[in-house]
Amino acid sequence: MVTRRKARALTLQALYEIDLVKHEREAVVTKRLATRELSEENRSFIRGLVDGIIQRQEEIDSYIRRFATAWPLEQLSVIDRNILRLAIFEVLFDNEVSVKVAINEAVELAKKFGSDNSPKFINGVLGSVSALADK
Repeated sequence: MVTRRKARALTLQALYEIDLVKHEREAVVTKRLATRELSEENRSFIRGLVDGIIQRQEEIDSYIRRFATAWPLEQLSVIDRNILRLAIFEVLFDNEVSVKVAINEAVELAKKFGSDNSPKFINGVLGSVSALADK
């Protein structure tokens, strides 16, 4: 059984490919889902995250620009940018997990896939974003 953390990692991989090489969303998601034996719940979870993030990407990116002012969006690493997109979507729009869980999951993804500085950067940006979720 794939855990939600692993499902988020697959989501991140899909977002990375879509962002970096501009492959078509549905083809990327279908390919990612074919690489693992997944429950229908996790398949829906991954599709819902990818679809929601893509649909709200402009709005999500505006939050990244607002709270990561030292880094233009285009200069962020592709991994960090997409971890932030995933977490901001979960914090502000999805509301299926607590803010604390969403931030923790993002930091764990940053530890696994990002640079040495990624976890601290991700945590800092999401700390600022989380104040919006409380309002």
